Amino acid sequence: MKYVYENRGTCSRQTIVELEDGIIKSCQIVGGCNGNTKGLCKLVEGMKAEDVIQRCKGITCGPKPTSCPDQLAQALSQAVEDGSISL
Repeated sequence: MKYVYENRGTCSRQTIVELEDGIIKSCQIVGGCNGNTKGLCKLVEGMKAEDVIQRCKGITCGPKPTSCPDQLAQALSQAVEDGSISL
């Protein structure tokens, strides 16, 4: 299942994740620091969504209260809350 999340508080605008049985099959972050977002997505592919939530939740970017990794965690948490995935 593909899940699209509108990012808030970051340079990136959107996080798109494809999930299958709670595993991240693909990830794309639109906008933001190109190399960092591509690297983050490659790192999380194949990981359990719950592990990514635990590792990335609360990471900040400079003075911002959030970051692209935190927004990915928020996207995954929202997908769980919406019932799109189960952990």
